[in-house]
Amino acid sequence: MIKKLYPTAYIASIFDMDVEGLKQKGIKGIIFDIDNTLVPYDVVHPTDEIVEFFAKLQEEGFKITLVSNNTKDRVMKFNEKLKVIAIHESQKPLGKGFRKALHLMACKKEEAVIVGDQIFTDVYGGNLVGIQTILVKPVSDKDEWKTKIKRGIEKRVIRSYERKLYKGK
Repeated sequence: MIKKLYPTAYIASIFDMDVEGLKQKGIKGIIFDIDNTLVPYDVVHPTDEIVEFFAKLQEEGFKITLVSNNTKDRVMKFNEKLKVIAIHESQKPLGKGFRKALHLMACKKEEAVIVGDQIFTDVYGGNLVGIQTILVKPVSDKDEWKTKIKRGIEKRVIRSYERKLYKGK
């Protein structure tokens, strides 16, 4: 059970993604969470750096989808500058939003990766569907109250994951 909580990779930021490595692994689609993965949950629009990064990813041939548990209004406003596929109220960790993203990107689950900041929504949901996952450190310490509750447990899972990696080397 705990292995379903482990990401494929754990990095500090979306900007640390190994884009060439993803291409070499046959990844064609990238599913991003928004809140605390890309920006703090109370930031309405993406930064210029994120807009440029998404444009670079698309130039490299990646299809991009935003999958968020947040409201339609929040997700659509955030997506105004990015203009990528966007799915709101996705009910992560349930797989419906992730499967819809795969369909809209025309990707098989082996050709996609999920990038998010939460183990119990992004990583667990991706692992349940069979999609590789990249866990990123939250961009902000500010969290919604329900997320704050989960962060303590997530820290334990991350320590367990890091111990597993250390022993595996």
